[in-house]
Amino acid sequence: MFRYIALAWDDAHATHASTALRLGLELKASRDWEPAHSRPGLQVYITGGREGANAAYPLPAGQGVVLGKLFRRSELGSPAPKAVSLVGPDGDNAVRDAGATLVHDFWGRYVAFLRTPSGQTRLLRDPSGTLPCFVTVHEGVSIVFSWLEDALDLLSHIALPRIEDAALAAYLLLGELGGQETALRGISQVLPGQCIDLETGKATQLWNAVDIARAPATYGAEEAAQTLRHLVRACTHAWASCYDTLLLRLSGGVDSSILASCLAATESPNDVLCVNYHSPGSDSDERFYARLSAARAGRDLIEREREPGFEIAQTLSIPRMPAPVHYVGSMNARSDARLATAHSATAMFTGAGGDQLFFEFGAWWPIADYLRGRGIDRGFANAALDAARLGKVSVWRAIALALADRIHPALLKRDQAPRSVLLSEGLLRMDLARERYVHPALSRPTGLPIGKHMQTRALMHPLGYYDPFEQDAAPEFVHPLLSQPLVELCLRLPTYQLTEGGNGRALARRAFASDLPARIACRRSKGGMEEHAVAVLRNNIDFARGLLLEGELVRRQLIDRSNVEEILSGRPTALVSHPSQIHTLIAIEAWLSRWTDTPPTTHHGRRR
Repeated sequence: MFRYIALAWDDAHATHASTALRLGLELKASRDWEPAHSRPGLQVYITGGREGANAAYPLPAGQGVVLGKLFRRSELGSPAPKAVSLVGPDGDNAVRDAGATLVHDFWGRYVAFLRTPSGQTRLLRDPSGTLPCFVTVHEGVSIVFSWLEDALDLLSHIALPRIEDAALAAYLLLGELGGQETALRGISQVLPGQCIDLETGKATQLWNAVDIARAPATYGAEEAAQTLRHLVRACTHAWASCYDTLLLRLSGGVDSSILASCLAATESPNDVLCVNYHSPGSDSDERFYARLSAARAGRDLIEREREPGFEIAQTLSIPRMPAPVHYVGSMNARSDARLATAHSATAMFTGAGGDQLFFEFGAWWPIADYLRGRGIDRGFANAALDAARLGKVSVWRAIALALADRIHPALLKRDQAPRSVLLSEGLLRMDLARERYVHPALSRPTGLPIGKHMQTRALMHPLGYYDPFEQDAAPEFVHPLLSQPLVELCLRLPTYQLTEGGNGRALARRAFASDLPARIACRRSKGGMEEHAVAVLRNNIDFARGLLLEGELVRRQLIDRSNVEEILSGRPTALVSHPSQIHTLIAIEAWLSRWTDTPPTTHHGRRR
């Protein structure tokens, strides 16, 4: 489990320097931490580093350090990417241009600490945002960290951070917080592609998904498909070069099957083991497709049933985080850890991100994008038919909505979350300072047509890097489809090109048609674990009722207790609520329990 913690301060300030000295001595005394950089004004420590996957890249003349994994853009697609060194012109340039060299000439997962000649420290989080990056200030010393528990251990002599009530409300109303504020007072996050001057707090966005999406590519259909295939393969092979043995989570869907084709026995020297999780239900057992994909790739397939006995009570003991953690996707964490240990696999590759990257949105939006970009030309009628098919509306309805987006885009309320019957009326009426909790690039109109706007917004939230349950025992999760060069390409490709023919992932299917089994390349159904999530909730219903009906969310009047009780009663109800919404409330309630003085109780009344 690769983690880092760093101290940055003004060394000319005696009190700040004294605090930094004391904190630094505590870190040095710990066997867990290895120094990656130590100079007046900046100390950086890492743990869990592994050469080739996560390490420290020193900058010339003690000007700082880059942590994580770097690849050169110029080597994309090369059979064996060379090890990167920044002790030279590249490192000097990175310091001189405040990280722009790293953003434009490299890619990977990293955070960079850059020291200016005047003694300031600039902090850069890479555009993928894979490595978490948080900042708090203690007695004039900026503490930068990836794992909150490390910072809490270092500051164990002071009170725990307090919950930011407005941020908690925003989380409930808007979903994951996309701005610099977290749900805890005094703890901020550095956004992907953002560089922050730790002395002044000034933030500069060196990489902005919205800006990239505003510059559409002009590839023809075949060139777009070839370019997409090349980049998917290049990024996947680059990540695979970091590991000798890896697991591939293979659902049998298009995205994971594309990765399987890239990691086929004839394409990759790695030892790759495919893993398929299944459970009872109409859309939860995809073993048939996974077997087709694994056989085509020439890789072994391990089949495991999703854990039916997952206990939601485990969420009450996960480590403290700066914001609530969605646990549904981690319910197989124990099995992942066991498989990784049994097969000496250090990484788990997944096709996560494919929905938003390749545009699997069942909506009419691409015709609005076409109208904005190309107007009513000879291709408009076909684009309208494609969009109608994709969005399952009439062609006239698709055209009418596209015209509405062209004339009055604000009327479609692009970023408005659906109203939930589980939330209280007081919360729904709250006058929220929304701009504080969304990405700065989304706090004002983006100027993008609706389809590209929605895709861009969906690609601006990094996936979780750490497993909340298994932590050190878990394999490192790698999501090649969210690699920076690939995200940039798909942001620039028009949505109507990504969905030509009226199908989600149409361009990706075309690009990999010769690499996938025909049954998968043409597959229109999509599996999932919704039925498993329902089964887990049903098996834990008493616990869920006790947690939510007597919890902090009710006490803070943020949820409608009577509606929650009705939804969880097991009786027929006219209220409409998706099980995922209940799981989200449970995750928030469990997170709250780690920061409040009164532990939650089970339905039997026992404290946990």
